[in-house]
Amino acid sequence: MLMKEIKKKARELGLQPGRSNKTEMIRAIQTQEGNSPCFQTAQNFCDQQQCCWQNDCLARPATTQ
Repeated sequence: MLMKEIKKKARELGLQPGRSNKTEMIRAIQTQEGNSPCFQTAQNFCDQQQCCWQNDCLARPATTQ
C-alpha cells in the first residue's frame, strides 16, 4: 500500500500522519483499530489472517515512499 493511501486511512481514523514513516503509521492505525501494533515484527509467519497489512508486512521491509 502506498504511503498516500496509508495517510488517508490514518486521517479517516482521526490520526495525524505528520512525518511518520510507513511502519510507524501502520502501527498507529493498528492500535487505533484495537489491534496489536505488530507490523514488521513477524519472522516469516503471521497468524493474523484477516490483517489488511499482512502482504506488505511479510513481503519486504517497509519504505517511507
